[in-house]
Amino acid sequence: MDRFRLNLLYFSRGYTTHDRRFLQSFVEAGYHVSYLRLLDERLDLRDLPKGVTLINWVGDFRPYKTPSDFIVRYIALRQILLEVSPHVVLAGPVQTCAFLVALTGYKPLVTMSWGSDLLVEANRNLWTRAVTRYTLYRSQGALGDCQAVRNKIHNFSPLLDDRIATFPWGISLRHFSSRPSALSLRRDLGWIDNPILISTRSWEPIYAIDILVRAFALVHKRRPEARLLLLGDGSQSTIIQGLISELDITEIVYTPGRISYELLPDYFCLANIYVSSALSDGTSVSLLEAMACGLPAVLTNGYGNLEWVESGRNGWLVAPGDTISLADALDSALADPARLVNMKQANIELVRVRADWNKNFPQLLQLLDRVAKSASNLNRDTQMGREKP
Repeated sequence: MDRFRLNLLYFSRGYTTHDRRFLQSFVEAGYHVSYLRLLDERLDLRDLPKGVTLINWVGDFRPYKTPSDFIVRYIALRQILLEVSPHVVLAGPVQTCAFLVALTGYKPLVTMSWGSDLLVEANRNLWTRAVTRYTLYRSQGALGDCQAVRNKIHNFSPLLDDRIATFPWGISLRHFSSRPSALSLRRDLGWIDNPILISTRSWEPIYAIDILVRAFALVHKRRPEARLLLLGDGSQSTIIQGLISELDITEIVYTPGRISYELLPDYFCLANIYVSSALSDGTSVSLLEAMACGLPAVLTNGYGNLEWVESGRNGWLVAPGDTISLADALDSALADPARLVNMKQANIELVRVRADWNKNFPQLLQLLDRVAKSASNLNRDTQMGREKP
């Protein structure tokens, strides 16, 4: 099928930097792109890329909390699929967006894992296991960002290797690179010579920001010069801000909120160490952005992180949810500035070789073209799961 006429429906939970990157790349590849959101959640303030058609529907104003919210979306989605009649649907997370498409019976569906949906949610209980298996069995392809996600796809479905695309959701190496920061933040905060830790993860339970804050408070007792840039926000904002106050570290933790994509590199480039206390990760784009800017990383030792960081070589790995281990690793990182310098180039080179979005994204285009061609002989009835009489 000629890619320049391929009609794609992209169905995601909300609008994030990741969504925007995918949408922009599809337009640049020549696809006709329609975009559907499960919820009106906007975590990236930039406009939609030109050429993307936003579909307005019930999800733009109705919450997603009850069975009736689900049913209303299912009914609306069936109508949208009939009207748009895409050559292929790319949908995720698995248990929400992709599941809804799978229920309609529409083909072809390429399920897009967002990491924790397969690494955590899939095995949460009998229901999520059943939903995950149902969705992947009715998918004609799947996308994941690391080998651990690929393994989960194989565990839950009969999809063959050539129907699974696996690559880190990479970064623009033109945007994220090691350079002097344009920000005056060190001077403004009086942190000119202080070692700075930086976290850019959302303040949601899976990222365990409370563990990070507690670990940093312990580190500060050993190393009073240490400072923390705690970017982001989320549903636990009140809890995290309260904890910072309770631990009496307000003056040494800077919380500017969610930072725009354009400014992120400057924040990374004024820091010394990247830290993530996430309980689960696929390939973290935040990690890749930090590494591209030359930062060593202190991370939890699960899933995708193991594909990027080797303790002692280009960072440190600790057990998820372990405050003491995280504090000890941060203390070790701060103890040897010369070692951090050696790790800097290793991380820059690793990201250059493996995480360049422009090199990795074509794998997804090839998969979408493949499944669209396989389904090109389906008429509208069979696409919606109804055989012709």
